[in-house]
Amino acid sequence: MHRSLEKLREASIERIRSAPLARAVGTVRLVPEATLEGIRQRNAFLDWLFYDIGKLTDEEAREVSPWLAAEGALLFVPPSDSGSLRRFASIDEFAKFDGPKSCTLVVAGVGSSALGSAALARNVADAIQAPVVAVVSGYGLADVAAEALGGFVWFGALNSVRHSFEWLDRLRESGVIADPSLSAGLSINLPAQQSKDTCSVQALLSHPDLSFNLLVGHSKGNLVLSEALYALDQVNHPRLREIGEKTCIITLSAKIAMPSACRHVIDVMGQLDAFGAFNSHLDIRTDVTVPAAGHHTNTDLPWHLPVTSVLADLQRGGQLRIH
Repeated sequence: MHRSLEKLREASIERIRSAPLARAVGTVRLVPEATLEGIRQRNAFLDWLFYDIGKLTDEEAREVSPWLAAEGALLFVPPSDSGSLRRFASIDEFAKFDGPKSCTLVVAGVGSSALGSAALARNVADAIQAPVVAVVSGYGLADVAAEALGGFVWFGALNSVRHSFEWLDRLRESGVIADPSLSAGLSINLPAQQSKDTCSVQALLSHPDLSFNLLVGHSKGNLVLSEALYALDQVNHPRLREIGEKTCIITLSAKIAMPSACRHVIDVMGQLDAFGAFNSHLDIRTDVTVPAAGHHTNTDLPWHLPVTSVLADLQRGGQLRIH
């Protein structure tokens, strides 16, 4: 537990040091920043509660402090002891990065800031022994009420309704009906699809120079992936079908409907995860039930969902094939 709490301390120090007010007027005006740090510490507490932030180095914890990477930001996270993570200011900047262009995309869930997103990405990277890209999905406790309501009521209700009418998608795919938005070049700009994290995921999946062979979401991150994929379906159905054929999607701790074109979806739930079960579609089968596991992934805490070992087991068992 000590290692993950130390990462909270490192991120807190960097938030004060890098604050615009502190940089502008020096240490004399750090008192107001220190006062506000109590609120930021509560934000970071959710990262510690839900995610395995002990797997990040002190330098990485400082690098991804919420002052430096907010919702929709991109992080490139290698496996442990394989180099440090990198932040990217834009998707085009990442696309020009001299690194792997076929890789894994990770989206964390409710309450996660850059710290939690990086921690989940590190768990996944360690499992597949390859770098992954994380889209920051939140800013911590300041957003948790809005995230919970927007993520699990609005997003969830929208996802449920869409799931009920997937037979229309299948008709379109068979050529029986056509989607007018495709010929008109229109997109359905629903509020759920306008959040920064969803837009970032959709833009990454759409980028012609990028290819993702594995998508991993946790909690509300599954909803972000789902909405991005459905939005992509509206503007570029061939691209969505290409992704659906070759890309594996793993949902952790919430079973959410994906477009019917997505053929390789593995839904993972902890045996004790009442929160995740409450926000899941009951008609979606659980593919992997993890014994004695709850909703959180912090290996320093009991009853965690061990992301790295779960994904490694799937890979060894042949269920997870990364092309």
